[in-house]
Amino acid sequence: MLDKIFSIDPRLMQIARQAEADCAEPFARIAQIAEYNEAKVLKAFADQRIGESHLLGTTGYGYGDRGRDALDAVFAQVFEAEDALVRHHFVSGTHALSVALFGVLRPGDTLLSLTGTPYDTLEETIGLRGQGNGSLRDFGIHYTEIPLTPEGGFNLAAIREQAATAKVAYIQRSRGYSLRPSLSVDTISQAIQAVRSVNPEAIVMVDNCYGEFAEDREPLAVGADLIVGSLIKNPGGGIAQTGGYIAGKARLVELCAYRLTAVGMGKEVGCSLNQNRQMYMGFFHAPSVVGNALKISVFASRMFSLLGYRAYPAYDEKRTDIITAICLEKPEALIAFCQGIQKGSPIDSFVAPEPWDMPGYDSQVIMAAGAFTMGASIELSADAPLRDPYAVWMQGGLTYTSGKLGVLQAAQNLLEQGLLSI
Repeated sequence: MLDKIFSIDPRLMQIARQAEADCAEPFARIAQIAEYNEAKVLKAFADQRIGESHLLGTTGYGYGDRGRDALDAVFAQVFEAEDALVRHHFVSGTHALSVALFGVLRPGDTLLSLTGTPYDTLEETIGLRGQGNGSLRDFGIHYTEIPLTPEGGFNLAAIREQAATAKVAYIQRSRGYSLRPSLSVDTISQAIQAVRSVNPEAIVMVDNCYGEFAEDREPLAVGADLIVGSLIKNPGGGIAQTGGYIAGKARLVELCAYRLTAVGMGKEVGCSLNQNRQMYMGFFHAPSVVGNALKISVFASRMFSLLGYRAYPAYDEKRTDIITAICLEKPEALIAFCQGIQKGSPIDSFVAPEPWDMPGYDSQVIMAAGAFTMGASIELSADAPLRDPYAVWMQGGLTYTSGKLGVLQAAQNLLEQGLLSI
């Protein structure tokens, strides 16, 4: 039926049916995790006595914003944090990470990345690119990094050697624009233990973007001090219009709040305007939406592996974030894939994305994102820098059927352009 509505080649539909049959076991695991996480969120709503009045917003300074403060408590309970800072004022995940880093680091401190070079958009925040722009390096904060092992795991011996002098030990959970594995909570636990063995006072901060609700617990449950993420990714459930969160130790969250607003004011100010309802509803839907995104990711991995491409992670590997990377090997195939994803999107399906010089990146980037919320990567999207190995990083999808159709449209576009043989 789907092939008749969207004119998908019958051969691709046959491969899709095989892919779905192969994915039955991973799909069942995903459904079980989503059910557990939905129950956690529902319990937090009940325990925090969320009522209709919490959905209303405030203006001006935002003093006494009950909805804002209760939403912090809901996030804190679900993520097992002492406190949380959930605000629409965060313009992106990178902004939330920047606030957290500037909030807890001081001149002379050392930031140690345990996962090699961070995602492109953080490089200027740290000071790896650009000079004199107000980066951490400009403020006298030292930076060093430990590459992951060739297999994509933590170099625990190097962590024990170098973490003794670190103020912040930084972990990027997702793969970013690389083909290394995303990191499970169990794997993150090993790195945290290595840091604690030589530096019990170090602040372990985890960039949790793309990972929320992919497993049945978050990094705070295994000893992380702070986790940071974006509400237009997993925890916004495709409903939050903007925003981000920082959660963890209460004193550290307070320092981050001072950086976001002003020292001495912190969480007490910042009106919620009309954003509370969307943030509450998005978080409520998030486990289910993340489950759909994970299923789409697994399906895409299997579908394109059956078509002869390398896909990471493999469809039957344990998922720790919503991203699948597919090596398309040629720039024209990468562009065609993204344009196919765009064709399968509910918004701007008629637009053909092209590579462009995107701020914060050192290569041209192509992005397919026909989303209800600009840049929302919990909605079906695909993006990549135009550089070898011409891999695309695909994520999101609010419903399984729409995401599946987007993947099929990507394959169909490759086929129509003579870039795929079946």
